[in-house]
Amino acid sequence: MKAYNFCDPRNIKAEVLSGLTVALALVPEAVAFAFVAQVEPLVGLYAAFIVGLITALVGGRPGMISGATGALAVVMVSLVVTHGVEYLFAAVVLMGIFQILAGVFRLGKFIRLVPHPVMLGFVNGLAIVIFLAQLSQFKEIPTDPSSNWLSGSTLYIMLGLVAVTMAISFLLPRVTTLIPAPLVAIVVVSALVIGFQLEIPTVGDMASIAGGLPEFHIPLVPFNLETLYIILPYSLILAAIGLIESLLTLTLIDELTETKGRTSQECMGQGLANLVTGFFGGMGGCAMIGQSMINIKSGGKARLSGVTGAVFLLIFILFASELIELIPLAALVGVMFMVVIGTFEWSSFRILHRIPKSDAFVLILVSGVTVATDLAIAVIVGVLVSSLVFAWNSAKHMYARVGTSEDGKTTVYEITGPLFFGSISSFRDLFDPQNDADDVVVDFRNARVWDHSGLEAIDALADRYTKYGKTLHLRHLSPDCRHLLEKSVSMVEEDREGDPHYGVLVDYDRMYHEDVEIPLKDGVKS
Repeated sequence: MKAYNFCDPRNIKAEVLSGLTVALALVPEAVAFAFVAQVEPLVGLYAAFIVGLITALVGGRPGMISGATGALAVVMVSLVVTHGVEYLFAAVVLMGIFQILAGVFRLGKFIRLVPHPVMLGFVNGLAIVIFLAQLSQFKEIPTDPSSNWLSGSTLYIMLGLVAVTMAISFLLPRVTTLIPAPLVAIVVVSALVIGFQLEIPTVGDMASIAGGLPEFHIPLVPFNLETLYIILPYSLILAAIGLIESLLTLTLIDELTETKGRTSQECMGQGLANLVTGFFGGMGGCAMIGQSMINIKSGGKARLSGVTGAVFLLIFILFASELIELIPLAALVGVMFMVVIGTFEWSSFRILHRIPKSDAFVLILVSGVTVATDLAIAVIVGVLVSSLVFAWNSAKHMYARVGTSEDGKTTVYEITGPLFFGSISSFRDLFDPQNDADDVVVDFRNARVWDHSGLEAIDALADRYTKYGKTLHLRHLSPDCRHLLEKSVSMVEEDREGDPHYGVLVDYDRMYHEDVEIPLKDGVKS
């Protein structure tokens, strides 16, 4: 892959124009999420500016856009309603501290535990959420859930302009990529609306975005344990949701750009951004997959695009609010619809019948839970279900080759498969202490002991044979397992030649050493 030249004037131009496009798309989103959280529009806009700027400067994923998001807003509303916006600012500060600690302790690396079906479900679910969020723009008052839907000529004009926006965004890149297609679409549709004086909703119909510079202030809350008790659960939930959405978006952008982001640095960047935002009257935020997709598709791959987007947003607030408020919502809706089309993994429909049914179920489940509740719950549910499926499938791969030595005095079990909490029942059923020979050898050369439950199963097996007065020999256990089975050491063979070297829950994939086999009369038990 050709290296990206950050000093190339063409790339700088692309970064700046991408930032401008992102800033235009951020305005209605930040305002809408502020209304969801029941705070002033500027609280959402300040969050979009501060979080976007700081994460662009010090975050772990250049090209990724962060700002106020709906996933966080739906959690914040309860705190705002019950205790007021100052408690929200305090919760955002504490949220930032938690996220910084997550980065310090490198917890971001655990995002690699998210299975691919969960990632697909996350992307599809978020695309649906973005699509549904745009439908409110087709109301007479976009910020009022009880407002009537547009009808008649106004609705048809709105739909037509959305279609024009999508057409320009789709077709222009086939002609030229010198200017981001979404930016051209917004300018053209805005010119049509202003030139023909079309009566359709604009950004100004949502709220005024005019304001000054964000001012530093310490949240006006009592600094005592009662306040901590109030904000702590909100901060923990917000920190978790923010990091999950940010790290999953980071993974998606990594795939699109064929580069590698830094998860721990992103955690600390998000944390610093929210910490500062709480002290400057912002509602906090995290990565935004929609705006990130706009940025990447428009040519923004470096930190400059994110910084430019944040700076343009501040310029809109300070100097250009009247001009920005003239932009028709139809143009921004059309851009976001194109984001939905580009974000949704349409290939998932083709693979549903080819992948394991459990993976297909997880994909659909995560998509549905994302739409019905929130991202954090959806990902946690998806990971749990995937983990249970993996444990169940692994447990079914426990079986044994059973035979006797040529002299008929020894019963030998050659165990194959992972021994862990999910497979101990199958492991126990492999043996027949009552009818086995007086001398029994259990060979673990083709097995692995994964956890403490596996060790306990071995120990329990020794007790079963002891009750029948029979001698049990354990072969090819690692030194780690032998050490943990000290109370059964008398039943462990003294011949240690060929023992594998691995720790319980560590180094599962190391190769086994060869050992002299006892000739068996074949028989397989599973």
